[in-house]
Formats: sequence, structure tokens, C-alpha cells
Amino acid sequence: MNAMKRTMVAVAIAAGLSLSTAHAQISDNMIKIGVLSDMSSLYTDLAGAGSVVAARMAVEDSGIEKRGYKVEFVSADHQNKPDVGSAIARQWYDVDKVDVIVDVPNSGVALAVNQITRDKNKTFLASGPASSDLTGKACSPNTVHWTYDTWMLANGTGGAIVRTGGDTWFFITADYAFGHALERDTEAVVLKNGGKVLGKVRVPLNTQDFSSFLLQAQSSKAKIIGLANAGGDTTNSIKQAAEFGIVKGGQNLAGLLVFLTDVHALGLPTAQGLIITNTFYWDHNDQTRGFAKRFAPRDKGIHPTMVHAGVYAAVLHYLKAVEALKSDDGAKVVAKMKELPTDDPLFGKGVIRADGRKIHPAYLMEVKKPGESKAPWDYYKVRATIPADQAFRPLAEGGCPLVK
Repeated sequence: MNAMKRTMVAVAIAAGLSLSTAHAQISDNMIKIGVLSDMSSLYTDLAGAGSVVAARMAVEDSGIEKRGYKVEFVSADHQNKPDVGSAIARQWYDVDKVDVIVDVPNSGVALAVNQITRDKNKTFLASGPASSDLTGKACSPNTVHWTYDTWMLANGTGGAIVRTGGDTWFFITADYAFGHALERDTEAVVLKNGGKVLGKVRVPLNTQDFSSFLLQAQSSKAKIIGLANAGGDTTNSIKQAAEFGIVKGGQNLAGLLVFLTDVHALGLPTAQGLIITNTFYWDHNDQTRGFAKRFAPRDKGIHPTMVHAGVYAAVLHYLKAVEALKSDDGAKVVAKMKELPTDDPLFGKGVIRADGRKIHPAYLMEVKKPGESKAPWDYYKVRATIPADQAFRPLAEGGCPLVK
């Protein structure tokens, strides 16, 4: 073998070794993403199939596959049942070699997946669930809570309403982990600002008839009826409140968690004037509009909610961390995600704190009147921007054991 051929062989071997070394710590030479969501019930439009679309778009936009990495997807419906979600998570981690679970819009399911992910040393990118306990007492070195949480909603929407005179409240609360956390965090804001809670009622998830609960709220004479629910529960309670003439009677509804898809389902004549807090709006700037234009045709024309945006941004940042580490070891990847500053087209620049809380601004929005809307899905106007350092619970107040 002459010198030139020996050199070429050596270069080829070195290139092969460097590629195999680069992926040596990637289990199965594959990054496997599991999108666990509500595919069939009250949260399906705000998350669901759109979360799969968002995750796929993140992989495409990252360009990671062009650099030799293999990425695979699985998706499933947790049916809003913690036992179903837990069984899927275990199957995915133990049998199907899933590295990261994404989304999970249901705090009860998410808290279960959070613990299983920690036990299996995988990664959980929570976009859909709201409970602030995910970065509080239940915080985990394997979980990043990306999009929003109950503390942010309480201090954004709840705080704004109390400060503008809504000082007596009655809560209609979804009876599971999310509703309880949202009621708790909002009640704390009401009391801190000198308001009073006159009553509360717990409602089973995915209830169709809210009449008895709304009558209790009406008879309380509270100025504000706080809806500590989401998705179909929110739209049903708002529609039925209109039938009872509750707002015409002088009381106001506070939708503590309202998504773009909820406003779409309600229609502007019913939803107009609602004050809400979101961390993402598709019509915010050129980059968010560009994302929405690509996303909507892939999700039945639905424009992206903040949950979809969170899935996209979280997966994008996760892939950066995996590539930087050349490993998909759960706790190590999350540590790298916290170490690397975040920067994506939907949320801009940010950071992930020690407790796993992703930090970015939040926006206090008002739903437009029908005459103010200029196009389909043009639903919000921004009343105030809540800076990133004020939008989420102070690090020292969450009770997360990871915070030194």
C-alpha cells in the first residue's frame, strides 16, 4: 500500500471513529421522542396532535438529522388518567427505549410522569401541565417546566383583576391536581392584595353541566367568579354562565387559564373582554407569525397555542443539549439545558433555573371585540408585558429541594 492510500485509509478510519464516538453515549444510536398528550378529550385542540406537529417541526428546524443523528417519534393519548399515563411512560422507557417525554397537558398525569422519569433517569419536557408543584415540592433534576404554571396565571390574571377592583371571589375549580394548584395560587394572590374568597366548589374533570355550580357562584354575590379550569371545561362554564345572565347581572368571570383554541370555540361575541395571561401569541412578531403560517396547515388549520409553542421550543433546546453533550443521559441533559442559555424564535432569549423552571416574559391579554378582529384567529390585544424576572415564582419561594 503506497503512502497516499495509507493516509486515505487512516483518514476514513478516523472519520468513522469520530462519528461513532460522537454518538457513543446516545442509547441505541437514536434519539426517541414520546409525545404524551390528550388526543381525544377536553385538551385535544390546545395540545394533542398539534404537540406532535410542534415536536416534529423542532427536529426539522434543528437540522440535527442532517448531522448524522437519528430521531424517532412515538405518541399516545393519556386520557387524562394518571394510571394510563404512568403505564405508557413505563412502557416507553423500559421497552420502547424512549429518551424524552414531551407535553402532558394534565397536572395529575404530569406529576406521575415526573416521578417515573426521575426513577428511570430520562427527560421530561413539560409544556401542557400547569401545576407550579413541578418546580416546587415535586421538582426533579430530570424535568424542565417550559411554558407556564399556576403561579404565573394567578399572579398575572388574578393579580390584575384584584388590583382593578375585583376583590371578592368565588372559585369553580377542576377537581384534580391542576385545579387545586390554580385555586391555591390565585387565592393567595387575592388575600395578599386585600381581597376575600367567599366560596369555592370542586367540579369533576370534563363536566358537561355546570348549572348547579354556577348557581352557587351567582348566589355568593362575589364580584369575580374564578374559573380554575381549562380547555372544554372553561368553554362550557363560560357558555353556560352567559345562558344564566351572570355577567349581565353584574358579576365577572375570570378565566384563569384560557387558550387561543378556547376563544376560537367560544367565538368573540361570547369571549370578548376576557382578561387572560399567556406566554406566547402567534401574532406577536414576524417570527411567531412565520411559525404559525407553517404550523396551522399541519394541524387542521388550528393556530398554535402557547402549549404548542412550548413543545417546539423545549424540544429545540433539548436537541442542542444532547448534541453538545453527545449523550442522552436524562439528568446530564437537563443539567446541560440549564447551563446553555435558551434562544428560540418563539420565546426569544431566556434561561432555565435550578428548579427546572424556564423563564421568559408573560403577557396580560384582553380578548378583542368582534369589530376589532381583522382576520381569523386575530383574537388578542396585549394590555401589559410581565417581565421574565417577575412572571414566575421567585426561586427561593418554591420549596424545591434542588435549590441550594
